[in-house]
Amino acid sequence: QLRLVESGGGTVEVGGSLTLSCTASGRAPATNWYRQTPGNERDFVAGIIGNSGTNYADSLEGRLSISRDDPTNTVYLQKNNLKPEDSPTYYCNAVTSPNGNYKNYWGQGTHVTVSS
Repeated sequence: QLRLVESGGGTVEVGGSLTLSCTASGRAPATNWYRQTPGNERDFVAGIIGNSGTNYADSLEGRLSISRDDPTNTVYLQKNNLKPEDSPTYYCNAVTSPNGNYKNYWGQGTHVTVSS
């Protein structure tokens, strides 16, 4: 089983940039970032397959960048031009498929606050 640990959350001013990291205890074919506020759904933000196959939410593409450092099993999410709506908790998700059976793993989340 994989253990995921997110870091990099905190407070940043509007218009600034922030990089979140997700370090896994092992490899996963796909790693994703989601975000969630209390009482709301956990929504997809960005994902990466391998080291170069990336996907972004339609409403967020253009100010996001996801990348992977394979030796350390770490996936990064860089956010630019931050806005107050970027303030929810962000969760890392990893997907594995041993013998064709897909399994999902989640980190405990890291909170981001964008203030003026």
